[in-house]
Amino acid sequence: MNKSQLINAVAEQTSLTKNEVKNAIDTLFAIAEENLQKGEKVVISGFGVFSVAQVAERVGRNPRTGEQVRIPARRNVRFRSSMDIK
Repeated sequence: MNKSQLINAVAEQTSLTKNEVKNAIDTLFAIAEENLQKGEKVVISGFGVFSVAQVAERVGRNPRTGEQVRIPARRNVRFRSSMDIK
């Protein structure tokens, strides 16, 4: 399911218009992104936890040439589901 499909599904199941749903979803993502950039967790009860993890610098290989390449340290968003998917 992509974002537009999500918007359509929520609009069909509620009395909200697609524009209202789009604005709500965009706001949700913007607030989540702001908090993740600050290093805070985003906890959605019954769904899961988004958090930021620091990934250390490492050495990788260029698959074409086999040459070693330095991959810089970075921050990654991690998601841990709070429900079992059956």
